[in-house]
Amino acid sequence: MTSRLLAGSVLTVFVVFFVLPVLWLLLAATKTDQQLVHDNPLSFGSWHALKANWHALTAFQDDAILLWLRNSALYAAISLVITLCLAVPAGYALAMTEFRGRHTLLIATLVVMLMPNATLVVPLFLEINAVHLIGTMWSIILPYSFYPFGVYLTYIYFTTAVPKDLLAAARIDGCSEFGVFRHVALPLATPVIALVGFFSFVANWTNYFLPYVMLPESDQMPIQVGVGSLLSNVPSFNPTVGALAIQRPQLALATLVAITPVLVVFLFAQRFLVSGMLAGATKE
Repeated sequence: MTSRLLAGSVLTVFVVFFVLPVLWLLLAATKTDQQLVHDNPLSFGSWHALKANWHALTAFQDDAILLWLRNSALYAAISLVITLCLAVPAGYALAMTEFRGRHTLLIATLVVMLMPNATLVVPLFLEINAVHLIGTMWSIILPYSFYPFGVYLTYIYFTTAVPKDLLAAARIDGCSEFGVFRHVALPLATPVIALVGFFSFVANWTNYFLPYVMLPESDQMPIQVGVGSLLSNVPSFNPTVGALAIQRPQLALATLVAITPVLVVFLFAQRFLVSGMLAGATKE
């Protein structure tokens, strides 16, 4: 009885703090600004209001939100490809080879992985500025293409989940080290590659502070920075807004648009994500 009461309490807290805000956000996009203020917070507005909010949102700065979505997709896709090309071989090398400085590299990877992203913005800005890339898409793509969490994740996977005897047998059969990695280790690493790819995509898609600092032009913004700029155009939060005002339901709709790609990627990749997270959890 006590365990059921505890489980029910935990589920109630979960619903209050996680489910209800998401439900409110979904319903807010279907209302007018007046309905959002005066109607039941969890009531549905109308499809007509949803359509009107979408038209108003896309009309803001001549379809700016669609441009921001395109920018985010471009930045995240290129960063993802570079991340996988770097993180997976690096993790394999750290797991399967012994060389001077290996332990130091592992410690450095852990330290950088545990540091908040905001603490790295200033040094990254100075580095990018030194090579004259401020204001270009590479000022966003390159810093997050070197993904220490992905390196450490693949290192753990190759250390615990890939049989070293299998790799040794391939070497005895005359396979080169690159051939062992390409034809044996890489096919076995599909779950962790999907896991690293998902985390990298989410980190890049939700990245706000670095693009805010690096990209001064509105037409270069990713969607997260764009939603931040929409927030400053809501009269309720900024009374000085002029004719180019965005209402709160339109801001809610923009937020839903911003998170939808991550949700879609998660739904399609969840089978690989589960197998990747469980890889190495047990040993035969």
